[in-house]
Amino acid sequence: MTDKAIDLRVHPSKKISSSQKKKYVLRMYVAGSTARSMLAISNIKKICEEKLSGRYTLEVIDLYQQPLLAAGHQIIAIPTLIKDLPPPIRRIIGDLSDTEKVLVGLDLKIL
Repeated sequence: MTDKAIDLRVHPSKKISSSQKKKYVLRMYVAGSTARSMLAISNIKKICEEKLSGRYTLEVIDLYQQPLLAAGHQIIAIPTLIKDLPPPIRRIIGDLSDTEKVLVGLDLKIL
């Protein structure tokens, strides 16, 4: 009889990259239900579902309803998307219609 330890751990056959494990925390600041705000929300939801499915939280903050958050979070233009996690914090301003720039801003695509 030998005293060798038996490894009973399950070893996945497919390795998961560190970018696939990251949880994204996003905040979208808008001003009411303007066309530009609605377009920005629609665009970020589409990008998140395609690229981050199940790995993100998106909070939409209407500055008409919560105006004090603009100063507290240093929002100077709207719509603004802030990526809080994973670091570094990023800010993307506009309706997010340029998907390539948004992906670079979220660190999902390297130029």
